[in-house]
Amino acid sequence: MLFFEIMRHNMKIQKQNTLCVVRDEYCEKKECVLRNTQYAIRFVVALVLLSLLTADIAQASLADKVNSIIGKSSQKSVDFSVSVINAATGRTVYEHNSHDALIPASNMKIITTAASLRYLGSDFEYKTKVGLLDGNLVIIGSGDPLFGDKVNDAKYSREKDWILKDIAKALKDNKVSAIKDIIVDTGVFDNQLVHPSWPKEELNRSYACEVSGLNYSNNCINMSLQNVNGQINISIEPQTSYVTLVNEVKAITSGDSAVSALRNPQPNKLTVKGTCRNKVGPFEVTIERPAAFFGFVLAEYLSKNGIGITGQLVETEYINTKDFKQITEFVTPISDCLSRCNKDSLNFAAEALMKTIAAYNNSDGRNGSWTRGAELIGDFIRELNIDENEFTIDDGCGLSRKDELSANLIAKVLLDIYKGSNWELYRDSLAIGGVDGTGPVADNFQEEKYKGSVLAKSGTINGVKSLSGVCLTASGDYIFSIITNKANWESREAINDIVKAIIDEFQNI
Repeated sequence: MLFFEIMRHNMKIQKQNTLCVVRDEYCEKKECVLRNTQYAIRFVVALVLLSLLTADIAQASLADKVNSIIGKSSQKSVDFSVSVINAATGRTVYEHNSHDALIPASNMKIITTAASLRYLGSDFEYKTKVGLLDGNLVIIGSGDPLFGDKVNDAKYSREKDWILKDIAKALKDNKVSAIKDIIVDTGVFDNQLVHPSWPKEELNRSYACEVSGLNYSNNCINMSLQNVNGQINISIEPQTSYVTLVNEVKAITSGDSAVSALRNPQPNKLTVKGTCRNKVGPFEVTIERPAAFFGFVLAEYLSKNGIGITGQLVETEYINTKDFKQITEFVTPISDCLSRCNKDSLNFAAEALMKTIAAYNNSDGRNGSWTRGAELIGDFIRELNIDENEFTIDDGCGLSRKDELSANLIAKVLLDIYKGSNWELYRDSLAIGGVDGTGPVADNFQEEKYKGSVLAKSGTINGVKSLSGVCLTASGDYIFSIITNKANWESREAINDIVKAIIDEFQNI
């Protein structure tokens, strides 16, 4: 009905325009223009009303679809918090328990990375400084989580051990053939290396590595095993005597291999257990005291390359830089950290960002802690007028089960970034549906109509599945957040179906 009324108005406008041309000398142009303007206004208003009506129909249809997905028998015991917002208008087009605070898993990283842009800025860079002081080699850590990160190094086509080679070259360029101590300064962060809420039985896993003011290679070693005629050989990268291995792996001729590297009371002594038929690995195993790890690996490299070391390895929280002579520097932009955090879900990057937020908001720019970082992230959330009951901040990555966020909160944070000057930078840090990132994003949305149309961050820990981001449709962008607790193996499919329903409903309105 409304469509035909619009057509009639349009035909009248065209008719009046024709009459004006034919009877130019007889009609008064002001009246004609006024009449045409009135019809044009009616036409625009009609179009707006039609658009709103179509949007309302799509919104109602979306609600029906999402409610049916959530209401499936397999999901009736699952807790859902869902929010969908029109990014252009800020209007909520669907919500289900959107203000309920649930455990978010890695969707916590969305909040941490957004807060890092708020407090550190888009131009922030981690700068790890290397120099000489009283005959000693000094490395001043910046908290950089990507210092020696193999994934980021591959992005820039950096060769193996490039950091070690650069330091050795800088020493030789400064005519240094021997040094006394190697001093590593970790004072940018506090000395709490492990978050108290992380599962103690998982601290040897890469996703729960220690967080130091000076980090290297994700604070892990890469371990590989090979069965050679019934003899199990274990190799690690980087090759270093910093780690002691106890080989208790059994060689087998059939069946599946299964290996684990377990910590001992003695730091960096790993007992490797399990079975190996052919090859296992490489897989990452965390090390203890990351700053000392880097200093030790560096000392080994320098000794092999003709630079003598007469002193010892010293770990400290403060260096007086008055007489410090810098010889080289390693820089990592925040954009790389955002990408490794959101697209690749690197827990370590989120924790380093959280502590960095704290350090750079302390008067001396040092001693960044989880406690202070949580306070500042909470302040950032309050700036968006989010109710206190919708969040609890514990760590930066979502490994802690004490973290709680509502879907409304996550969606509002994404909307705030979307409307700000950092959206393009942040958008590029998200995984692309059917294209890249973690499995729940890259492996799903493979169909042509969805591939590339979902930019998101996934989250998964035991009993928790989440996905938040932006759906790109022909009629505009839609921000969404979906968190499930008491989740089961079908909950991921339910989450994906909700996202697909958003695209289906708003693709052509």
